[in-house]
Amino acid sequence: MFDLTGHNALVVGVANDQSIAYGCAKAFRQQGANLAITYLNEKAEPHVRPLAEKLGADIIAPLDVRDPAQIDALFEDIAAKWGKLDTLLHSIAFSKKEDLHGRVVDCSADGFSLAMDISVHSFLRLINKAEPLMPHGGTCMTVSFMGAQKVIDNYGVMGPVKAALEAATRYAAAELGEKGISVHALSPGPLKTRAASGIAEFDALLNDASERAPTHQLATIEDVGAYAAFLASSEAFNVTGGVHPIDGGYSIIG
Repeated sequence: MFDLTGHNALVVGVANDQSIAYGCAKAFRQQGANLAITYLNEKAEPHVRPLAEKLGADIIAPLDVRDPAQIDALFEDIAAKWGKLDTLLHSIAFSKKEDLHGRVVDCSADGFSLAMDISVHSFLRLINKAEPLMPHGGTCMTVSFMGAQKVIDNYGVMGPVKAALEAATRYAAAELGEKGISVHALSPGPLKTRAASGIAEFDALLNDASERAPTHQLATIEDVGAYAAFLASSEAFNVTGGVHPIDGGYSIIG
C-alpha cells in the first residue's frame, strides 16, 4: 500500500533482534528504505552490527547520545552519504536501577536528570540535527509506554519521564509541522524486550495484557514496525503529534 524506496531512515536504539528499533528497521527495509543503524558502544557493537549488516544498512555507526561529538559525526556521515534524511526513529531510554525500582518521590536529582536527558532530551537533540536534512519534510518517531498516562506498577520514574517524552513530541510536532516534518510517539503495549526485563514483575504485566486486551494478543516488534513504516510513508503526511497505541486495545481497558 505504501513504498519507501529511496527513503533514508536513521534507526537509533537497536540492542538485539528483540528490540522495538530492530522491528522498525526491518519494516523500513522491507518497504525499500535505506538504513543507518547505530550501536551504543564497543560492548554493544557485536550484537548490533550483524543485524545491521543483515539488513544491508548503508551506515553502521556508534552513538552515545550523551556525546555531542558522536552525534555530530553521525549526521555528518548521513549528510555525506545520502544528502538528506527522511525518517528518524529514536528508541532509547535509561534509568538507574535504584531509581527505576524505588519510589518516584525518592528518585535522586541526578538520577532524574540522567533519565530525562537520555530518554527525552536526546530525542530533541536528534530532531535538531535531523531538521536541516529534511528540507522537503520528514518523519521523527520515538517510543513511549502507557505508563506515561496511567500508573503502572513497578514502572517508577520512567512514568514521568515518558510523560515528558510525549509532551515533547507534541511540542516538536507543533513547531515543525509547517516544514512538513511530522513527529510521533509509538506506544506499544507490554512486550518482551531486554529493556522491559529490567522492570520488576514484568511477566505479570505481560500476562495481564494478553488476558485483558480485546485481541488477547501481545504486541510484537513486527506490529510496531508496520505502524512505524506507515507513519514514515507519504500516505501519512497529514498525521502528526500523536501518541499511537499499538497494544491490541489493552490501553482502552480500565
